[in-house]
Amino acid sequence: MISVTLFSLALLLARSANAATQLDLEAIQAHFTQALIVPALIPTFDPTAVLSAAFSGAEASTGQHMDQKAVGPKPVVTVSSVQDSSLSGNFTIAMVDADVVGTDYGADGVNRHWLENGVTISDGSVSDTSANVITAYAGPGPASGSGPHRYVILLYAQPSTFSAPADLSAPVDGVHKFDLNAYVKDSGLGALVAANYFTVEVGTDSTSLPVTSAVITSTLASAQSSAGPSGSHSGSASASAPAPSNPPNNAVAAKIEMTVAILAAGLSLALL
Repeated sequence: MISVTLFSLALLLARSANAATQLDLEAIQAHFTQALIVPALIPTFDPTAVLSAAFSGAEASTGQHMDQKAVGPKPVVTVSSVQDSSLSGNFTIAMVDADVVGTDYGADGVNRHWLENGVTISDGSVSDTSANVITAYAGPGPASGSGPHRYVILLYAQPSTFSAPADLSAPVDGVHKFDLNAYVKDSGLGALVAANYFTVEVGTDSTSLPVTSAVITSTLASAQSSAGPSGSHSGSASASAPAPSNPPNNAVAAKIEMTVAILAAGLSLALL
């Protein structure tokens, strides 16, 4: 009885510790706006979950500059949601090269480095065991001296009415140009549930890029409505690599309090 109870507690503890907060969602949303991914690449972004990508065990934080070799292998993708129900069903995962800040994509669109339909999420991990792989993951390969390219990983809800365009219904080798928004519309994909991005730069930057502003978590709505410390910064004034977003201490404290409450309740049951 006690061992079963403790196992259940461990499971609940892991889920509560990994659950996303509203501040997490607001922070990633702010990062995408400040990095000019919204509206240049995607018109709007209202996430309901937080997406994380780990390469050989090393997680790439939002906007982090990554070594090209380090992000060559396919990442392990995990998703944490404020509402677990939003992570059921099928999803489409993609990664595109949004190029440097200020890029005009024109009619050609962006380079598609990854596209899989029918992925699922189990215990927070994205699984493609039964997915339809259209473009197998291809690591970043920006031209030398072209500046810091932003590689955006996107997770879309995939409803039962989803229908892939004829030219993207079967595997396609290599990296190709891709009109992301047209694909989403024409195939009938659902909402953009979660997304994240990292940057890769090869050689010396010879470009002149617009400067983006930093993300200051203390100015976000969820932070202002709580008693967290002020002046907590997230992001960078540089367009190349904003730093990761860190929830204020009160958000972490709330998770700890929840964990303590769960443990206390479980121990009481175990002693009965």
